[in-house]
Amino acid sequence: MSTLQKAIVVTEVGKPVVLIDNQPIPQPGPNQVQIKVSVAGLNPHDQKMRDFGMFVTEGSLPQVMANDVVGVITQLGEGVEGQYAVGDRVVSHARMGAWTEPKSSETGLQEYALANVGAMAKVPAGVSDDEAATLPINVMPSVVALYRVLGIPAPWTDAAAGFDYAHTTLLIIGGGSNNGRFGVQIAKLAGVGRIVVVGGDEAELKSYGATHVLDRHGGADAVLGRIRAVVGDDLVYAYDTVNDPAGQTLGLNALSSSKKGAMARLVPTGPVDESLVAGKEAGFELRDAIGMSVYQKDEALEFWNRLPGYLEFGQIKPLKFEVKGFSAADVNEVLDAYRDGKTVTKTHIHF
Repeated sequence: MSTLQKAIVVTEVGKPVVLIDNQPIPQPGPNQVQIKVSVAGLNPHDQKMRDFGMFVTEGSLPQVMANDVVGVITQLGEGVEGQYAVGDRVVSHARMGAWTEPKSSETGLQEYALANVGAMAKVPAGVSDDEAATLPINVMPSVVALYRVLGIPAPWTDAAAGFDYAHTTLLIIGGGSNNGRFGVQIAKLAGVGRIVVVGGDEAELKSYGATHVLDRHGGADAVLGRIRAVVGDDLVYAYDTVNDPAGQTLGLNALSSSKKGAMARLVPTGPVDESLVAGKEAGFELRDAIGMSVYQKDEALEFWNRLPGYLEFGQIKPLKFEVKGFSAADVNEVLDAYRDGKTVTKTHIHF
């Protein structure tokens, strides 16, 4: 077998990605497997990597992108036997190419990649490769945001038995985003009784478990009024999946004034202007959620181990997707659409 493979890579920040044929084939280490990739999923941050160097570090180029990876196991690393077998079909949450050693050993736009125990799961027979590939980098941030950052007990923990999920309210901002869609599902999985969502398709979000879906248009004051009409002054859990710090004041202002609340955010690019957050007599906390499986081992391992069952029983539902071929032109077309602000359905590259 050759030691080199084809890959689509960033060779220079600000330039289109290119196809190369001399990317080293990575070999699995302890608690890793090697997979032959069938599907690699693109996401908005991949465009920012190409165009602005997000997640690119010194020495990481050429860099392979795509953190949603599905394929068939071809080799087992030490300590994996008994958990996985050669031939298993798996979905993997890959780390950024700059964060692994060797570089770009896990990301998906290459013929073979590595996957880590605790950041992967077997794909059930009734679930397609593409359906599985909608999950990793979009579902894990919500698992971390809700079950760790906000402190809502994960349903598999001992603390779940004593938590009043039925009378808990969660606000999710960004229901039209993939993270928002999975945020609703992760809240429903735990049994959160009232799931209030700003933005997105009402019928779709209610099929995932949302109880209220609110119009995001009309300005912050109007949206805040809609939220307050539903939650009153009782909200202590909020989750912003889309806004930068300037927009995060919406969720913070929706929190209770008389009870201390917290909001998890996925875009921790700077501080919020707290002078724009009014009347929080009991205080509030703004907490960052970093949803990379390898760095959130407790929640990630438990979730990935349970994911096949959740998929089989419809407790976690894959999202919509489109398919393109393994070519630099197709990848650049998708990334250009993200760059130009177009509506992009989750896009998967097929090998």
